[in-house]
Amino acid sequence: MDASTVRSWLVSTADADADVRRRAELELKKAEQHTGFTDVLLDIIQAEQNASIQLQAVIYLKNRVNRAWQRQEHYINEVVIPDDAKARFRDRLLPILAASPTLVRHQLVPILQRILHFDFPERWPTFMDYTVQLLNTNDAPSVQAGLQCLLAICRAYRFKASDGESRAQFDKIIEANFPRLLAICDELVNQDSDEAGEMLHIALKSYKHATWLEVSDFLRQGPVNLGWCTVFLQTVSKPIPASAMVDEPLERERHHWWKAKKWAYFNLNRLYIRHGNPQAVTNSKGNDPRSLSLFAKEFTAQVAPEILKHYLQEIEKWVAKTTWLSRPCLSYTIVFLDECIRPKEMWTHLKPHLTNLVTHFIFPVLCLSPEDVENFDDEPQEYLHRKLNFYEEVSSPDVSATNFLVTLTKARRKQTYEILTFINEVVNEYEAAPGGQKNDVAKEGALRMIGTLAPVILGKKSPIADQVEYFLVRYVFPDFTNQQGFLRARACDLVEKFEQLNFKDQNNLLTIYRHILDCMADPKLPVRVTAALALQPLIRHDIIRTSMQQSIPTIMQQLLKLANEADIDALANVMEDFVEVFAAELTPFAVALSEQLRDTYMRIVRELLENSDKREDLDGDYGDFLDDKSITALGVLQTIGTLILTLESSPDVLRHIEGVLMPVIEITLNNKLYDLYNEVFEIIDSCTFAAKDISPTMWKAFELVHVTFKSGAELYLEDMLPALDNFVQYGASQLVQSEKHVRALYEMVSDMFVEGKVGGVDRICACKLAEAMMLSLRDSIDTCVIGFINMAMGVLGSAEVKVKSYKIHLMEMVINAIYYNPKLSLQVLETNGWTNKFFTLWFSSMESFTRVHDKRLCIMAIISLLNLPPDLIPQSVSVGWPRLLQGITVLFHTLPVAMKHREEALRDDYHLESNYYADGDEEEDEWNEDEGLNAEGEQEGDTGDVKDESTAYLEFLNDEAQKFGEFGAAEELEYSDDELGEDSVLLESPLDKIDPYITFKTSLMKMQQEQPQFYASLTSHLTADEQTIITVACQQADNLLLQQHQTGAADAH
Repeated sequence: MDASTVRSWLVSTADADADVRRRAELELKKAEQHTGFTDVLLDIIQAEQNASIQLQAVIYLKNRVNRAWQRQEHYINEVVIPDDAKARFRDRLLPILAASPTLVRHQLVPILQRILHFDFPERWPTFMDYTVQLLNTNDAPSVQAGLQCLLAICRAYRFKASDGESRAQFDKIIEANFPRLLAICDELVNQDSDEAGEMLHIALKSYKHATWLEVSDFLRQGPVNLGWCTVFLQTVSKPIPASAMVDEPLERERHHWWKAKKWAYFNLNRLYIRHGNPQAVTNSKGNDPRSLSLFAKEFTAQVAPEILKHYLQEIEKWVAKTTWLSRPCLSYTIVFLDECIRPKEMWTHLKPHLTNLVTHFIFPVLCLSPEDVENFDDEPQEYLHRKLNFYEEVSSPDVSATNFLVTLTKARRKQTYEILTFINEVVNEYEAAPGGQKNDVAKEGALRMIGTLAPVILGKKSPIADQVEYFLVRYVFPDFTNQQGFLRARACDLVEKFEQLNFKDQNNLLTIYRHILDCMADPKLPVRVTAALALQPLIRHDIIRTSMQQSIPTIMQQLLKLANEADIDALANVMEDFVEVFAAELTPFAVALSEQLRDTYMRIVRELLENSDKREDLDGDYGDFLDDKSITALGVLQTIGTLILTLESSPDVLRHIEGVLMPVIEITLNNKLYDLYNEVFEIIDSCTFAAKDISPTMWKAFELVHVTFKSGAELYLEDMLPALDNFVQYGASQLVQSEKHVRALYEMVSDMFVEGKVGGVDRICACKLAEAMMLSLRDSIDTCVIGFINMAMGVLGSAEVKVKSYKIHLMEMVINAIYYNPKLSLQVLETNGWTNKFFTLWFSSMESFTRVHDKRLCIMAIISLLNLPPDLIPQSVSVGWPRLLQGITVLFHTLPVAMKHREEALRDDYHLESNYYADGDEEEDEWNEDEGLNAEGEQEGDTGDVKDESTAYLEFLNDEAQKFGEFGAAEELEYSDDELGEDSVLLESPLDKIDPYITFKTSLMKMQQEQPQFYASLTSHLTADEQTIITVACQQADNLLLQQHQTGAADAH
């Protein structure tokens, strides 16, 4: 293949003429089929003098390798690169990497990473040999290439568990190469060039990936660990070269020297938090617990205090404004301080510095920056994104500072008073200052601090909770009308933060409500949004709820307007609560409300679709606006679903709303917005369930759901199932007239049984849909029922099904078929030689049918079989036919207990719902009796270790994993299976309307009268206990019939 021709095509791909570009791309695509194509691209990269053409070649090569190094389901039409071409490629890649300019090298590194993922070590055994050669040269570009190779191998191995063979292999690589890596770092940390910064950045990142899950035995050795920690601390303390301080702060953070500092902080933090804190060390396979514990103790005693000392020195420089620190450096510093609060050894070192740290470091970090103040006025959307979605900010110092204060006040309760004293000083100083000299930023920061502490201040037995109302009235109420918009917003935010406060003076509540309503009309968007969010917790107060009733339509209009101004998912939650609580007041406006919600959703989704091609460009360090839009869209859908359920008693309004919402369903399903599928299916479920009928509009929705399923959404059948069940139950009369719709439902079941498409657990949903069809479409779907029996027995008859819940649902598919039409079902079973096998399996598993639904279904199916004339009983099971009555006695004997369990389960669910808003951290927030205002001296909790909840959770998971491992494979399936709880049954079933006791007695009496000999032969096999159960079941039927008669008579009067 001619390199000059390929080069000309690459040049043409950047041509201004679209036709020229397209022809060149087609030629390159055809050239990919040539075995020497990758060789030619490497030739161009190696020899090309024009940097832009060289870059085009390497980018094309990167895309080619990504798509075609191995066969992939995403690129099924790609011609895979042949093995001989791959071998030549591997041989040439590293020398080219070492000799390439920076921009080209950055494109070659992902190629290297990709190939290592598939080929190392089996097909590329020489890779590490060449890497070692590069690391040991005296040529800086070669050493840098060696560092990138080492980083690539560390990335490839970072998720390998300690008990695997590949991890042992990686540990050998670490032991062989990290001494040289450490020596390189020792040199680099004392240099100032940009190249040295880049190389140190790569080296420290290699350490990060090498220790991602485990620190190898070699790296845990005392001198080795001390050597690495010394390099990290030197990097932390190193004055940054002037070349890394020239740009704007955000640009500055991207400089290699700042990235090197970031990974130095990160590695020190991770070493302590994951491996060096004795409280946090958990046992892991393949490691000696004593050695892990010893490492942690030595680290806490020798290294952790040094880390704290260096961090405090950097803080001192930052406070004195003699140094600048990037956001990640500030954040990691505070995270480390946070981790020093609970362990007693580190608390001893930290405690003397606390007052200064909170006052001069944590507080300034929490205060608004000049950029924040500017954004509040000029970029309100950006301000809201930062302040309301800050938990998404991975490198945000104010988030770390907030977490630090929460940990400090929960773990060392006495510190709460010192922080509150400081807050009081700030707000009093603000109050006393003359008009033009008030420090608005400081006051906002102080109020943010106290808002952060709200759960602690209002905790159980808190001695200071009763002072909060006074604080709000004196210091916060005036800020509702403050000239500074960000203080008005903070006042609204504090109302939300102190939502659990029980006001003594109801007039104060009404004052807050009036201020919040005023702030909802504020000229500043962040004030309007925080005011809207503050409305939500006010609903719980009776006096506010009563006041709101008059203004609900207006408030909802304001909320909808806000939702269109700012894509904040929390606003949708507020609307959802209002729709639920004020359903009666909103019903007259329901159609208009649904139209506005639809329009809001359609706008967000259109923006999502327009921006989808930019998704890759927005994957920076500081959040993803596309995700925000998706979450907001999700919230709007949930609000729509709640609105629909409030309209169950207004069918005409509901019908109108169905038409309004069809565009929502269409745009979501047609554009395959998978993240929003569940909520859209819930809307269809809500519409069909609330109406208890299927309108022509909803049948269109059904067709869309079917098309969606057929276009690769099989795994979403579980989300579709409630809506599909409604179509079957409430649309049964229309379905029996529509072969097309029945066939669509049948296909959704049968597609799930196509081998290799989905697993057994996913097929449970198909079993449930088949059941719904057989229960609701009786006598109308014989062909489908034959297919259902074949599907179920195809699995049950071919191999042992190990997942218990799947096995039960497969059997119930056949049991449902028997209940649907016993004669037809027995014919299918007989024809295929399955009868004996199935009945043996069914009756030997009778005790596994534990739910009320299971027992009722089995009883009704057995009754259907008992009603068959004797001449229709297959010869293969005729001898065992008396076992039918014995089986039904087992079911009737256990049915009352199952019904009791179901009632308890439903009661528990209701109890959980009613406690939904209970504070999950109640125990953590509870104050001890001796933590009052007059507590003197050191409390025990102020000096000892404090249990870390995240550590406790890890220990719990570890214990559970060990317990889980104790069971054998078969037992594991039995014990771990929880699919058969009462909540796994669809909420309503046609079986619920049939009483098994009355049906059984009626059937038994009919048999006794019409076939006395057959009746006698069946009952003669019963034991005395079984006869008693039959008698009791018949008596229960009599009692129920008497109750029905008495109820009917009472209704008649």
